[in-house]
Amino acid sequence: MMFCIPPSEYPKRINALVALMEKRDLSGVFMSNPTNMRYFSGLTYLQTERPAGILVNRDAEVYFFGPKLEEEHSMYLSSIIKNSFSYFDYPGKIHPFRHFGEWIHKLIHGKNLGMDNTSIYPGVYGFRGIPSAEIIGDYKLVDISSSLYEMRRIKSQKEQELLRESARWANYAHRLLQKYTAPKLFDFEIAYRASSEASVAAMNAFGMDSKPQIKYPIEIFAGFRGQVGTHSYYPHSLSINRPLKKGDILGSGADGSIDGYHVEIERNLFVGRVTPQIRKYHAIMLEMQQEAISSLKVGGKFSDIDRVVVSMAKMKDVSQLLLHHTGHCIGLEGHESPFFDVGDDSPIRANMVFTIEPGIYVPKLGGFRHSDTIIMHEDGPEVITYYPNNTDDLIVI
Repeated sequence: MMFCIPPSEYPKRINALVALMEKRDLSGVFMSNPTNMRYFSGLTYLQTERPAGILVNRDAEVYFFGPKLEEEHSMYLSSIIKNSFSYFDYPGKIHPFRHFGEWIHKLIHGKNLGMDNTSIYPGVYGFRGIPSAEIIGDYKLVDISSSLYEMRRIKSQKEQELLRESARWANYAHRLLQKYTAPKLFDFEIAYRASSEASVAAMNAFGMDSKPQIKYPIEIFAGFRGQVGTHSYYPHSLSINRPLKKGDILGSGADGSIDGYHVEIERNLFVGRVTPQIRKYHAIMLEMQQEAISSLKVGGKFSDIDRVVVSMAKMKDVSQLLLHHTGHCIGLEGHESPFFDVGDDSPIRANMVFTIEPGIYVPKLGGFRHSDTIIMHEDGPEVITYYPNNTDDLIVI
């Protein structure tokens, strides 16, 4: 089995894009969002101050616009880019946007141009654009970013296979993380050891005779994000400047990211003895997560799942310990919409992929959160992350 998106899938995505053009009366679509570029063409673009994008016309032809240093690389990475147009570098004697305008007028015939960013390219790494009206002329720019996002929400069977494979490697990386966790070690040194060992194993498993199936940089990762001891109270703690010690509650996580498709495994680990108070809060969190998973059904609302969690938290008298909503969709980005939030009434649809991760956070004690990744089917949810979740299995001896 090839653990990457096959070349045959990209023309299907481009054809869906052409159908969108016909529906919205667009002459073409220009995309500069790296995730959109990757989804529709297979091109992984390292976004810097050098603007780049792909243009797709009504004939389903795909063109790359970007700096000279990426011209050959873009053709190598993508099987469906028909041709590339390049400028030497940014800022250059002629602003890259003026080149873009010239190329668009050459390749697109019509008045309406779909864009995932009507500013053409974001202001990253010191890049400064010029008004699009100066280069687009009489074209009408149509923001289709939400339509492109909608197309990415439903995962194909091949995408689901990749997500299951990502889950397997995330599970392995987290197993190594728990194995190497011990008092007197820093959280980052444990994470580096587990993540690098899992990544090397994956690279060897997929083989190195041809283009690696794991895209650089390898992102098989397991770690703690500074959620150590009482700092596990902070959902995004980032770092803590001390080694682990006995009695610490740890917030851990892992991601397989095969061919760029992310999953989430999040767990608590416990260093040494677990107190009755810790067992109590951990058990409540597990009940909340299981109730949310059991409530998933096609046609329901994302907001309803969050309400289930909030209702249970009130029943267990821990609603004051909630700090975030219940979860989010996931795929080529670690967080995607819709969200399991009381403010998001989007319908749950078959072949969506998302996380369920309610958490409770106890001041001066720590945080309790597990995250699992789920593929939604017509007949119910498929939990593709399968790391143990009961308290005793998560104790580090």
